[in-house]
Amino acid sequence: MDVYEAVRSRRSIRAFSEDPVPRSVLDRVLNAAARAPSGGNLQPWHIYVLRGDRLAELKKRIAERVAGGDSGDEREFAFYPPQLGSPYRERLADMGARRYGALGIAAADTSARARVRAENWNCFGASTALFCYLDRDMPAPQWADAGMYLQTVMLLLRAEGLHSCTQIAWAEYHRTVSAVISPPTERILFCGMSIGYADKESTHPAMPRAPHAETVTFLE
Repeated sequence: MDVYEAVRSRRSIRAFSEDPVPRSVLDRVLNAAARAPSGGNLQPWHIYVLRGDRLAELKKRIAERVAGGDSGDEREFAFYPPQLGSPYRERLADMGARRYGALGIAAADTSARARVRAENWNCFGASTALFCYLDRDMPAPQWADAGMYLQTVMLLLRAEGLHSCTQIAWAEYHRTVSAVISPPTERILFCGMSIGYADKESTHPAMPRAPHAETVTFLE
């Protein structure tokens, strides 16, 4: 697949088929993704891939917590700034309106929104989940490196005919994720990623991007 087409067609898919992803494909993608850039070639990401019974166990444990009204663990880092200013506040609101609107869920229907959001921890039905950890003492530049690595993974998945969805929501239940994965204590969970084949029967609303002139400035 042409790299421009991979970028154009990459979307955060929130409904997957149950079709398993071949291990050989995952190995090929993750081996190639190791070429992603990182400052000082630190390669600060630590990746865990869960499938089968191990993933089913994680889904079960978090589903039990959610069903019991458990809102999650203490946050280990801020997901967004405490005061989200313009235009970011409007973009976030627009994303929510498009996502829930496509499902026919009104803004005031908080219970329905919560049920939809809980699908994060079911990997939206995907058979494979990837979890990205970093060492706790890594500063912001290494988190940016991990982001470049994850984007590389997502584009390579598109080249294989697969889709994905990165989910910072997994960090809300980081203790349960760590209980199943058992990473060293010095590592912190950044995010998860659901990986699989998109469910073609489901609605996947496209999310717009800001105009080029709004985010890019040429100085010539």
